[in-house]
Amino acid sequence: MSKVKIETNNVNLEQYNPAIKISAWINENKQVLSIFLILLIISTYFSFAANAFFSYGNFFNLIQQLAPNLIVVVAMTFIITTGGIDLSVGSIVALSSAVTATALQAGIGSPVTLTIVIAAGLAIGIVNGYITAFQNIPPFIVTLSSMIFVRGIALLITGGYSIAISREHGLTNIGLGTLFGVPVSALLAIIIAGLGAVALKNSRFGIYVTGIGANEEAVRRSGVDTRKVKLITYMMSGGAAALAGLIISSRLASGSSNIGMMFELDIIAAVVLGGTALMGGKGTMIGSLIGVVIIGVINNGLTLLQVSPYIIQIIEGFVLLLAVILNIRVFGFRKNN
Repeated sequence: MSKVKIETNNVNLEQYNPAIKISAWINENKQVLSIFLILLIISTYFSFAANAFFSYGNFFNLIQQLAPNLIVVVAMTFIITTGGIDLSVGSIVALSSAVTATALQAGIGSPVTLTIVIAAGLAIGIVNGYITAFQNIPPFIVTLSSMIFVRGIALLITGGYSIAISREHGLTNIGLGTLFGVPVSALLAIIIAGLGAVALKNSRFGIYVTGIGANEEAVRRSGVDTRKVKLITYMMSGGAAALAGLIISSRLASGSSNIGMMFELDIIAAVVLGGTALMGGKGTMIGSLIGVVIIGVINNGLTLLQVSPYIIQIIEGFVLLLAVILNIRVFGFRKNN
């Protein structure tokens, strides 16, 4: 009897030992910590190499540029955690931009335009999710087709030209407005990122998402409609991309079918770089957000150093490749079936 009591006490001591808790937390979050260290190193380098990097103006500009990416990366983290992927987000951004500019130029009010744009994004997400989840078609093929199709619609709407958006429209405040000195777009991104982080880690929906990526059949047999869960993640992605396109077009004061080119690759790179398993079953929202910031800082810093945009694209491609290698080989995040 005393032996059992001693063992129980030992367990309790380990459970409440701060050193053991810290060690376990570090081991669980080693990739997030590693990429945060990389972010610090990169930021330190650019702070010395480019004088304007740590200026208020550049910081303000950077968070405005990152806001759309931060919004979409939240939804993409859910999708990749299930073992899926969405290649259509860049095209949805373009369509959202085109519809926003066209609707406002036609005299449609800002509230109605906002509703139309978000509804269009949600509809595309629902189509992607339904074909992927309910028709059992690989998400890569579905969203690749959607990427081409939706971009074509954006081209049809704009005719390949940019459409100006008057700053008199209230909708432009989403991309250009500030609240207490902070860009409205950045505040939206922070709110959505916070909700996404809580939902992925602490909600039943987040548990289902992670479970589907790890072992979908086990989750299905426990009574969960896994198809519905996956449908919701693609709907979230479509809506997030539509909001991102609206923010970008309102900030640039124009809509164009060329907006969002390679956008999806930046988002996927950020998610994978942040530690979400490419094959599903493990997702980290904080890591994804840091991944977005790393890619944004690299782009911003190299631009300040007047590096050719072609070279920047090569570097971003290398970052994506490195992220995949780290994700699968070094950290060993594989889908367990």
